[in-house]
Amino acid sequence: MSLESSPPLSPIEQDAWLWLGRLQGQPDDGVQMAFEQWLAAAPEHVDTFVRMQSLWHLSRPAAQQLADEEHAALQQYLRAPKRRRRYWTPTLAMAACLLLVVVWAGGWQPLRWVDDLGADMVSAPGEVRTVTLSDGSSVVLDADSAIAVRYSAVERHVELRRGAAYFSVVRGEIPFTVAAAGGESRVLGTRFEVRRLGEGARVSVQQGRVAVRGGPLEAPRVLTADQQVSYRDGVSGNPLAVDTAALTAWRDGRLSFYRAPLGEVLDELRRYYPGRIVLLDDALRGKRVSGSFASQDPEAILDALQGVVGFEQHKVLGRLIILR
Repeated sequence: MSLESSPPLSPIEQDAWLWLGRLQGQPDDGVQMAFEQWLAAAPEHVDTFVRMQSLWHLSRPAAQQLADEEHAALQQYLRAPKRRRRYWTPTLAMAACLLLVVVWAGGWQPLRWVDDLGADMVSAPGEVRTVTLSDGSSVVLDADSAIAVRYSAVERHVELRRGAAYFSVVRGEIPFTVAAAGGESRVLGTRFEVRRLGEGARVSVQQGRVAVRGGPLEAPRVLTADQQVSYRDGVSGNPLAVDTAALTAWRDGRLSFYRAPLGEVLDELRRYYPGRIVLLDDALRGKRVSGSFASQDPEAILDALQGVVGFEQHKVLGRLIILR
């Protein structure tokens, strides 16, 4: 799939955006004087600054949310306590300014780099990729996904580091295990999907039997065709009956949802959009939506959802979509 890029910021727009960052907090007299000289240098500087200032105020809460999300996710890798800070110093403001410029330039997903360093197969945003493993088993990677593969004499082991993957496992005597979010799914030969969901994961079986456990202390639950289970923090929920064919329609370019929370739907769309999608209204996250959409056009899906849910959309710098 290909998505058109937005036109780049002009040099004047880039200067105005960076001045907005420098002016946050209490800039010293030198910064203030340099800014006034820049404004007086050309009439279009004033108009551009006013236009960029309106974008700044619109995008500031979204930039804070993006920074919070990246900080929280990074703590999982560093295994450090999470501390949520909501304040705006000049340094934070400049960081948010640069963050949004990077969003415009091509998407801001720094933790992809961490995932990809240890991955053997990766799919890009909007790309659904099929790979064949050394034993003949196949894996279909959903958009923006990553796996690491380790085969040995006693185990065929795959780690889902990001996103989702659909496995068609060739039957053999050596167990095939998929690890994700602290849990694992073990089979000898079958077809199933594993999907990361925040700090947990979800397993959906289309054919065969899959033994799933949410953590090392939990007894495995055996799922059969058209059953699904989710787990988080080492604990699994109850198995559910599902339409696995509809759930895995993303392999054929369709995203299907039935009474799914809007927050979960947006998580899926983010895998297909090259920038970032930020929802600022927490009350909308639980709104239930249903539908089947072509995955090649995530912005058209947002337009359809807007007609149902009634949120506002604002596109900033071409690559950041703010919903509120």
